[in-house]
Amino acid sequence: MIRKMTASDLEQVSTNEAACFSHPWSKAAFADVLSMEEAVYFVAEVDGQVVGHCGVTNVLGEGYITNVAVLPAYRNRKIGQKLLAALLEAGEMAGISAFTLEVRASNESAICVYEKAGFVSAGVRPGFYDSPKEDALIMWKR
Repeated sequence: MIRKMTASDLEQVSTNEAACFSHPWSKAAFADVLSMEEAVYFVAEVDGQVVGHCGVTNVLGEGYITNVAVLPAYRNRKIGQKLLAALLEAGEMAGISAFTLEVRASNESAICVYEKAGFVSAGVRPGFYDSPKEDALIMWKR
């Protein structure tokens, strides 16, 4: 089930974030974006457990996708695709005309999900990621 993130999800989302990223957002950071009118965040639930999340912030009609995460044990089940589809639909309904994100250059599975959703590579941010140090692909859907 895909639904909007609520304050009651913050503990699980921050735990999941730490399981997915070397520099995770904190519970407080997620609480901050939930309070922003220009941001929308979704979670994916399986059997009542939050197993994924994603979010976008509307910046003058362009959507900056900040997080797309699915717990490792739940990957390859199209959960990321469903989260992203819900996010793009909500963004378009909010007036977003183009979406962008960064992804590790080596994250082939995520890049594939984004390409299936219509994103294309538009450049590289050298050394964008730490732990390990790596370039980011900048991707856009227009």
